[in-house]
Amino acid sequence: MGVLAISCSKKNKQVINTQDNYQIIPKPNMLKIGKGQFNINSNTKIINLTNSSQNAEYLSEMLGSISGIKIAQNNNFEDQGNITLKISDTIKNEEGYQLSIKHDAITISGKTEKGIFYGIQSLRQLLPAKIEETKNSLNKLIVPSVEISDSPRYTYRGMHLDVGRHFFSVKSIKKYIDLIAMHKMNNFHWHLTEDQGWRIEIKKYPKLTEIGGFRKGTAIGLAGTKNAPYTYDNIPYGGYYTQEEIKEVIAYASERHITVIPEIELPGHSLAALAAYPQFGNTKGPYEVAKRWGIFKETYAPTEETFNFLQDVLTEVMELFPSKYIHIGGDEVLKKEWEESKYAQEVIKREGLKDEHELQSYFIKRIEKFLNSHGRNIIGWDEILEGGLAPNATVMSWRGIEGGIAAAKQKHTVIMTPGTHCYFDYYQVDEESQKNEPITGSKRFTTVKKVYSYEPTPIGLTTEEEKYIIGAQGNVWTEYMPTWDRVEYKVLPRMTALSEVLWSSKENRNWDDFHKRLQHIAKRYDTLGYNYAKHTIIKE
Repeated sequence: MGVLAISCSKKNKQVINTQDNYQIIPKPNMLKIGKGQFNINSNTKIINLTNSSQNAEYLSEMLGSISGIKIAQNNNFEDQGNITLKISDTIKNEEGYQLSIKHDAITISGKTEKGIFYGIQSLRQLLPAKIEETKNSLNKLIVPSVEISDSPRYTYRGMHLDVGRHFFSVKSIKKYIDLIAMHKMNNFHWHLTEDQGWRIEIKKYPKLTEIGGFRKGTAIGLAGTKNAPYTYDNIPYGGYYTQEEIKEVIAYASERHITVIPEIELPGHSLAALAAYPQFGNTKGPYEVAKRWGIFKETYAPTEETFNFLQDVLTEVMELFPSKYIHIGGDEVLKKEWEESKYAQEVIKREGLKDEHELQSYFIKRIEKFLNSHGRNIIGWDEILEGGLAPNATVMSWRGIEGGIAAAKQKHTVIMTPGTHCYFDYYQVDEESQKNEPITGSKRFTTVKKVYSYEPTPIGLTTEEEKYIIGAQGNVWTEYMPTWDRVEYKVLPRMTALSEVLWSSKENRNWDDFHKRLQHIAKRYDTLGYNYAKHTIIKE
């Protein structure tokens, strides 16, 4: 016998909705305004017709402010008056979904569980921001009728976070994952090792966190320029994630259909690791975890001992992270130590390499071969193109778009992250207004409008080559973000703009329309307590 959750009144059927009722970001591909509205109340049931309870439990928690919401794990209930989740083979895109809201029923269908989750996110944005409060006085929710058919433009929609320069708690990382989920993004690139700190516990090499996880102080202000020599606060700083905490974060992300991609930097940006294990450096030290920002000459030595060490580290990383991709860095590698190293020069000669650039390529290819043998693929910053690209590598193009173009032409998958549009540590306002902003490392700025104007697929590629551009990512480097509220301030609302760039079709994007919807989602930021850059929403 089915359960009729609510009586479907004539009033529910006749309510006239307008475009203002549908302020969803990222904008759906197809949205048809319906007549009437659906009332969610304590009688409403969630009918889960999928093979997993994960999405149903997420939705139940989201609607938890309405006491009495329950999950029905079978189809013994009628659709009428309820919310139904189901898999549909008629949806073509793996991440696609359909959201049908009528006056007497809500149905969320997806090609996969991931698609259903994105449908839930769209439903979420049709509900009042007040539902985001842990405790509120709501006893019913009114949702406007609509038919949505939607799927993403790009398969890779990512956000990066550097925890090497500044360390953030598991609680903060989960808040970041929540933001990624709300924006229908699907990858979290976790930058775990740096010159200034090693942040992931490796059981076989405990000194990586015991020594490499902490520095003796941190550079103060805009240090290192002609007018501002380096000064330090001399306050010990550090932290790291235990393997149990890593597992907790991965599980939390998985529940939100987000892949966590770890980054273990090599062969450069390795000073913290070398401070812990100097035998893997070219000079054998002594080394110290970096207190300032920038690029350092210290690199891993291309010895068999180093490769064994890195393989041990990556083995533990792979045991923790189920991600297909492992990011290995490969950027900003200064070659001076290799030029002066007798052993490095012997490797160049032995392997028939032309120079130190090809030695870096040799280094990357050795690591890639190891990871490939374990069913994983590497991502590297675009410097991995220098000296010859590893056979199965994905290139993350950050120094503009040229690296991405070159990799696509070589039939390698590409993730676009150019500093011009995707670096969220840059100022959000022009130079004249920067005096009122928190300091950052340069005068460069990227406004919300500029992020929204970004087109990830470069001009000049053939139709076939364009297929290798799998998406883009926002990068968050934290040299000048010592606290979590500063991260939120830098990320929002630029992340919101990027999410629509990556999800919605070019034809469906319009700045004025987006900016109007941005005012709406800002209310949700307020309710959730995010420290976003309010002035960028007003002025843009």
